Amino acid sequence: MKKLKPRQRVLVYQLVMYGLAAVVVLVVATQADWPKIQKNFFNTEIAADMFPEVITSAVKNTALYTALSFVLGMVLALALALMRLSSLKPFRAFAIGYIELFRGLPALITLLFVGFGLPIAFSGFRIPGGVLGRGSVGLALVAGAYMAETIRAGIEAVPKGQTEAARSLGMSQTRTMFTIILPQAFRIIIPPLTNELVLLIKDTSLFFILGSTPGTKELTKFARDFMNAERNATPLTVVAILYLLITLPLTFLVRRLERSAAKAR
Repeated sequence: MKKLKPRQRVLVYQLVMYGLAAVVVLVVATQADWPKIQKNFFNTEIAADMFPEVITSAVKNTALYTALSFVLGMVLALALALMRLSSLKPFRAFAIGYIELFRGLPALITLLFVGFGLPIAFSGFRIPGGVLGRGSVGLALVAGAYMAETIRAGIEAVPKGQTEAARSLGMSQTRTMFTIILPQAFRIIIPPLTNELVLLIKDTSLFFILGSTPGTKELTKFARDFMNAERNATPLTVVAILYLLITLPLTFLVRRLERSAAKAR
């Protein structure tokens, strides 16, 4: 028997995988109880009852929580990245310790600490702003640790000749960083920052642990409450579609930006 070439082996493997996938789809399609699935996951009457509140309240709150968490996290990340690159050892040590700590902790633990640990430890002290304030600060603490490493990598990716040229023109180190280096670094790191934004959109689903009122529910909490009231899973389907409508364009944008950056190199 003639030995297959590497490209032919790949083609055969792909055909086998496609065939197995087709078989699985066929089995599911023929064995599934479609009327029951439609009733429990795609009930149009229940889905219609969710509107417009799911948009005017849940989507709005999710977007607000995400935006505030991202802005706070970005400010924190920039400070940490500059400390991480500082020539002063205490600054570097603090930044490294912070980044490793909050990258190692689950976001849920951080939210619990901010929402309930701080009031216990500091005699009832609470971050102002209710769920919005506490949740956004909690997510920002985590996002800041991840984005700090992204920003640091972007700064280090800028050719050192840029810094040397700016300093030779008499520009201070601070001015060089903020007017020459950071603008170029942010152009490089837009794709990973957009990925972080997508992660934050999904992480807002953890805000339920901080408590909620009818006006502060994000998408997941809104769906859970509606599902419990209706005893039906359709609200989860609706919310899943809304999440995809928000995140898929962003992930598509990331791929476009990455391809553009690869062509520019």
